Amino acid sequence: MNDTGLPETLPGFDDPIGLLRACHDKMLAHCELLTTLVDMDTPDAAAREAARNISRYFSNSAVLHHRDEEEDLFPRINSQSLRIAELIHTLKKEHVTLDALWNRIAPELKQLPGDGFSSAFKQSAQEFSTLCGEHIARENRELLPLASNSLSHQALAEIGEKMAARRGVKFSAL
Repeated sequence: MNDTGLPETLPGFDDPIGLLRACHDKMLAHCELLTTLVDMDTPDAAAREAARNISRYFSNSAVLHHRDEEEDLFPRINSQSLRIAELIHTLKKEHVTLDALWNRIAPELKQLPGDGFSSAFKQSAQEFSTLCGEHIARENRELLPLASNSLSHQALAEIGEKMAARRGVKFSAL
């Protein structure tokens, strides 16, 4: 992970759809790690470091990712059809639910109690990981291919520029 909140090996901002897909992979990996942590009875030093990484990722990078989608990608394809508008509406609602679940689990994850997590935390963490996986699968299966096939090179470049700017990174198209 670098200072921009992105994994080290990603497509460039000139491939915003590839970048979103790679971020999805990173989110799924963090969800798997969260599920592993939840099952631990007594967290060790490695678990504490993992908890910090998960917390940092979902408090920073995932927030930027949702903004990338909601502010840049969704508006560009929303008006193409009623089916797409319904999909985007569903995805936005899922973002809200994911944010609420994250806000429910983040404090206890940051604290990482030595005697294990509460049952409420475990339930919310499981709901978060499950919904995140389902949400990402839907975006990868329906949204990203649609965006790749329907957006112009110019539109994709504009999305990439905005994504880079959001992270304070200079955009350079190839």
